[in-house]
Amino acid sequence: MIEEEVKNYMSAITPLKTDLGWIIEVPPDMAQALGVASGSLAVLHAKAGTIEVEILPPPTDELKESARRINEKYRD
Repeated sequence: MIEEEVKNYMSAITPLKTDLGWIIEVPPDMAQALGVASGSLAVLHAKAGTIEVEILPPPTDELKESARRINEKYRD
């Protein structure tokens, strides 16, 4: 049972690969434990055989809208 829960949890937080590293949305329970805002993003960087993590606040509505407009503009 625990193995299945861990498997489901891990698939829910599969990192997104970017040019800067990998990004995951911090799960709500982890955000609460860390004392960060729900919806925060964790950026993972590989460095000398370790993983460094930078936690970013959730994107603002303005940033989301800007990203949407840029995506639509350069989609084709």
